[in-house]
Amino acid sequence: MKSIVVGSGFGGIAAALRLKAKGHEVILIEKQKDLGGRARTFEKNGFKFDAGPTVITAPHLIYELFEIFNKDPNKYINIKPLDTWYRFIFEDGFSFDYSGDEFSMKEQIKNINKRDIQGYTKLVEFTKKIFDKGFTELSDLPFDKPLFMMKQLPALLSLKSYKSVYSLVSSYIENEKLRRMLSMHPLLVGGNPFTTTSIYGLILYLEKKWGIHYSMGGTGAIIKGLEKLMLEEKIEILKNSEATKFFTENGAIKSLEINNSNKINVDNVICNADPPNVYEQLVSETKDYLFDWKRKRMDYSMGLFVYYFGTKKVYKNVAHHTIKFGNRYKEHLQDIFDKKKLNDDISYYLHRPSATDKSMAPEGHDCFYVLVPVPNNKSKINWKVEGDKMKDLVIDKMQNHLLPGLKENIVEDFYLTPDYFENELNTKYGSGFSIQPKFSQSAYFRFHNKSEICKGLYFVGAGTHPGAGVPGVLSSAKVLDKII
Repeated sequence: MKSIVVGSGFGGIAAALRLKAKGHEVILIEKQKDLGGRARTFEKNGFKFDAGPTVITAPHLIYELFEIFNKDPNKYINIKPLDTWYRFIFEDGFSFDYSGDEFSMKEQIKNINKRDIQGYTKLVEFTKKIFDKGFTELSDLPFDKPLFMMKQLPALLSLKSYKSVYSLVSSYIENEKLRRMLSMHPLLVGGNPFTTTSIYGLILYLEKKWGIHYSMGGTGAIIKGLEKLMLEEKIEILKNSEATKFFTENGAIKSLEINNSNKINVDNVICNADPPNVYEQLVSETKDYLFDWKRKRMDYSMGLFVYYFGTKKVYKNVAHHTIKFGNRYKEHLQDIFDKKKLNDDISYYLHRPSATDKSMAPEGHDCFYVLVPVPNNKSKINWKVEGDKMKDLVIDKMQNHLLPGLKENIVEDFYLTPDYFENELNTKYGSGFSIQPKFSQSAYFRFHNKSEICKGLYFVGAGTHPGAGVPGVLSSAKVLDKII
């Protein structure tokens, strides 16, 4: 059986390894010169910057990929738990260290609002129920049959899946600051907390169960460890190789074209590429009107502005992960997701890997990236004009709240906009996480892992079931394991 995997993000690499373990002949093709997709690494003058995912949860899903070949993952990668998971900071200077230390959590909550201690406890208990159903039971099962989806509906309704994550949290928590902190998880997978189904509240408990970790050497070190494993297991890897066309016969995929020239015959094609882009650019007209309707009605995640910078000053008091909220929260998210416009009252996520790992920056220096949710490219924002403006705004905000003297201490920097995601990573509208995780776009209603319209075509990654985030895309490869 000959299988080609298109794209080398976590989902594609996991799919390639799982298919190899089944005895397939596997070829992995990657458009870029390096592996990783959203998880690739940029190196600039001694600084190492993870391009995308930096929060590692459920590390056992990564370890499994080594263990299916009876390899010791610790000989390839080094993943360590963090004590403080996120430091939340608000415009008024209030800060909260979010962690797995329940005593510390409750003490901090008590200082904000004593009544919310009980609500927090009940919220965690309820998210465990969501986790048990949504992750433990369903995350690695295919949702390609309407009857299977219908069977899950009673349980999903009892878990209040009709509510948004923010609404669910608010039913337990009174304080607005706590509501923001405990409902922010959908933003980690491309969703608006005010519209994302409460099923994604399971992320809160997933973190509680397995903690938040960091890969020494950055997330890119995991990609390098997995690349070494693939080469040992004789998976053929073709870099600088973009899938440019699929060829079908009687509704089944037969071959694909690479770089508009080389043609390879295949039994299966597994796409770690964005499903809407695959269907629009690589597959011929479907003539399946129901599927076309489904595809065209989809709402896409926000875009991302990511500013990478290194400093000659070490900011010792800045946490590994910091989330800074602006004054406006709901209104800001409406601007991003609905009105598709920029504003100055931004919220952002600051990553400082050198807080844990000195190898990420030259000696005596500090390494950062700051991620700002912005509208996707459906907004028609001209990032050639707005990119530098956003960079200046972000620097000003960080200098005022977190990093004094920042401007004069930056020695290396660059930024990525939704244009990078659209042009380099081939995502529709430059979305950071493919389609939004709303109820109407979850499980059966997402793009299926097994193509609805083309035999031999499969999907893993953010745009298919179960969804975005490292645990989600790794679980999508486990779904694939069950259907090929």
